Amino acid sequence: MPQVIFYQLTSSDNGVAGRASEVIASAFANKQKISVLCDTQAQAEEVDELLWQLPADRFVPHNLYGEGPQSGTPVEICWRPEQVARRQMVVNVGSGMVPSPNQHRQIIDFVPVDENAKQAARVRYKNYQQAGCNMQFKSA
Repeated sequence: MPQVIFYQLTSSDNGVAGRASEVIASAFANKQKISVLCDTQAQAEEVDELLWQLPADRFVPHNLYGEGPQSGTPVEICWRPEQVARRQMVVNVGSGMVPSPNQHRQIIDFVPVDENAKQAARVRYKNYQQAGCNMQFKSA
């Protein structure tokens, strides 16, 4: 049964993509293999760019879906649900639910500041809960 952790964002966070890049860097430092799910290719490219901007001592080997070495990298950024690899962790930067949540050990999601995005996060939270996931909520 996967564990789903929702992070409550504040206005001081650099949006979902900014907070996600920090979570991804920390997870990679703990030797996690991660899929990152975005809504669009443009959003995936934003996450990609934010990961390149991390300090050298926090370097995260990553690639966009379909790029990089054949053996893959520890972090793969996708923008369509069918692209999500079967990895231990999925970081959901998008507005939809991670497909087949029970195929992953841990899912990271976010509750943005925007009221409409908050409502979408509440729906995802409820859907994960109904899928039998262990739920956790963290303030930023």
